[in-house]
Amino acid sequence: MSSLRSDICEWLGATDSEEDSEALTNECVSICQMYNLTAKDLQYKWEAFSYGKAQTIFRFTRESAADLKARIQREIQAKNASSVSKSTATGFTRGKLANSAKFVGVNAKGLTGPLKAAAQPPKALLGGMTSVPVKLQHDFDGPIASSSRVTFVGQKEVRQNRAYRYMYETLGERSETLDTQLDGFGELILKHYRDVGQLGHPGGFSEGSCVVVGRIVLDAEVSGPGVKLNDQSLILEASRAHGDGLRVPLQLAPDLKIRGGYKGLGGVGLFPGAVVALKGRNGGGGYFIASEILAIPPMPASPAPPSNVAASFDMCIACGPFTPDVNFDYKPWNTLISNLKASKPAVVMLLGPFVDATHTLIQDGMVDETPSDIFKRQFIAPLRDFLSQSPTSTVLLVPSVKDIISDHAVFPQCELDDEFRGDPRIRLLPNPARFSLNGISFAVCSVDVLYHLRKEEYFRRGEEVDSIVCEPEAASDPMSNLSRYVLQQRSFYPIFPVSLDVAHEVNLDVSHSAELRVAESPDDSGPDVMVLPSRLKHFSKVVDNSVVVNPSYLTKGTYATLSYSGQGTGFPKDRISADIARLS
Repeated sequence: MSSLRSDICEWLGATDSEEDSEALTNECVSICQMYNLTAKDLQYKWEAFSYGKAQTIFRFTRESAADLKARIQREIQAKNASSVSKSTATGFTRGKLANSAKFVGVNAKGLTGPLKAAAQPPKALLGGMTSVPVKLQHDFDGPIASSSRVTFVGQKEVRQNRAYRYMYETLGERSETLDTQLDGFGELILKHYRDVGQLGHPGGFSEGSCVVVGRIVLDAEVSGPGVKLNDQSLILEASRAHGDGLRVPLQLAPDLKIRGGYKGLGGVGLFPGAVVALKGRNGGGGYFIASEILAIPPMPASPAPPSNVAASFDMCIACGPFTPDVNFDYKPWNTLISNLKASKPAVVMLLGPFVDATHTLIQDGMVDETPSDIFKRQFIAPLRDFLSQSPTSTVLLVPSVKDIISDHAVFPQCELDDEFRGDPRIRLLPNPARFSLNGISFAVCSVDVLYHLRKEEYFRRGEEVDSIVCEPEAASDPMSNLSRYVLQQRSFYPIFPVSLDVAHEVNLDVSHSAELRVAESPDDSGPDVMVLPSRLKHFSKVVDNSVVVNPSYLTKGTYATLSYSGQGTGFPKDRISADIARLS
């Protein structure tokens, strides 16, 4: 008797029937030989399989052998599939894998040249040689600046914390994040409006007035598809701490008052997800009627920096797309980089998309380069050339959720991988990003939040009470109001839930909304400069205590220039000059 057979017999022991024992032993020998296992291996696999199903170890039978054989086969198939997915391409790939021939889909219909060859089934699957991915070059042979003209201070968290695993959030994580946001605003309201005392329950019957804090929600049953907020579709959602997480229908009184807002605004903007503080009561009619809206306190201004002429700097800000949807010539970007080489600004900030995943030629497979090669050729090489001519400049790159070179296609989004840096003076920033240059704070986001707010906004007018008077009077035009919502809500994307028709532009991950904060805490000062690119008309204006810039898209022929005068007195907003420039 062979050693394998004797070991199996020893493990199985005696059975009721000698015929069954022989058949079972033969089956076990066959399994061991088929999958290159020892008798001990087979025993351990059965014990793990049996205990995993029933928390106990059953006797091994012929039926058990069939189940275990199927289990072993599934494990091998899963292992092989994982190995193939790592070494070969099965479709269109985002992120750093887009740097090789794996970028191309297996359907080569309509393709020509190198792309068609790359789109064929990998030779490794046909018994041939494996494909060799294109290697990104990290060499830098240009002059390294001994010192930059600006001092950059960014977020301290490491990239691994921002490169979180998405599509794994649970309902509990989402609700906890939303509750934390409401509770934080509740504390802010109590601190700012000292006569409030304590927050009330919007669903509880009350004869007198109370102040409640909650989130505006659109009543989907009252409103049809595509209908915006209105007086009849308002619902107030409370946190579990101050309202048991209830949703209560909301009515705004005809003589509504707006308390604590900027004088001259004439009302308040509401949208799904907006956090509001309301004064009113629930008289038992199944709804909360608000007689007064308490404006969310504005973000305080940052302290005035000391006068220092050496702190002065100039900056260029441009946002993608950087090439029209009909070609990959990048003509607008080439024009801009020529201007940069002539003007040599201290800082160049570019916001994605750099290689747009929604570009017509990419979606149709009509390109013969990988996305990484396009990015290196169109951006890294020209930027390195610019830095060789202006060695004390700094370049900042902020991705977009549309960037095919990013392997993190959700918002908030981590920065591009280090392999795309190309130069030590090129800094890769997350989306959104908060940082400072020579002490001037910036808040930057590449998602078109202004357009999304404009689509969802419901402006409710009311009588102003105890308003904040400022000189000059607070800007009340539509673009200023949209920007003010971002500042007051302390969030780069205060809308929730995202409207279905624009959800693909955001890919919002609610459980990581803490990364969307405009400031570290609600009490912190607002950014000195806030950059919010949008398809809406370009602008540059002072909103509350911040300079807000919408450079629009470079394909529209516009970008922004900014300069800061270190010499002088006053708040940063008074020493920052921002203008919209046109490509020549």
